[in-house]
Amino acid sequence: MINDILNEADGKMDKSVEATREEFATIRAGRATPSMFNKINVDYYGSMTPLQQLASFTSPEPRIIMISPFDMGAMANIEKAIRDSDLGINPANDGKVLRCVFPELTEERRKEYIKIARQKAEDGRVAVRNLRRTAKQNLEKLEKDGEVGQDDVVGAEKKLDSVTKKHTDAIDEMLKGKEAELLEV
Repeated sequence: MINDILNEADGKMDKSVEATREEFATIRAGRATPSMFNKINVDYYGSMTPLQQLASFTSPEPRIIMISPFDMGAMANIEKAIRDSDLGINPANDGKVLRCVFPELTEERRKEYIKIARQKAEDGRVAVRNLRRTAKQNLEKLEKDGEVGQDDVVGAEKKLDSVTKKHTDAIDEMLKGKEAELLEV
């Protein structure tokens, strides 16, 4: 029972760390990457569809992304979705591809992105701590119901704390890496 609770918490914490990693990928550093478009959904014949499913991406230069729609009928909707997103770019449409040119990051913009990264990291840490709290409540419930002893629960809580620390440290390391990437000129 205790191992099930600890394994479930560990698995969910891994997912929280991975979600935080994906959030960091959407924050733009000096170079443009297709992962920046992961969160964009396009109105494709009445249903919201992820942009990744509607087009291919190429990067001929570090600050340019070329988007080639599979269906040319979706070009206008893709262009509108990118323009309405929080990327802050205006795609150029030449009839066959959308050219997204990312401007050079200013010092002020870099600081804004660092604030965003810190907020996303804090959200990830909060998610991990919430999972810890839920697992701790489940352990206490087992003890209260008399299924396990107090010593077992104390030992499990120590393991839970070390698992929680491992995951929050992983998020902190990702944050350090992202901050270094953002400050790199």
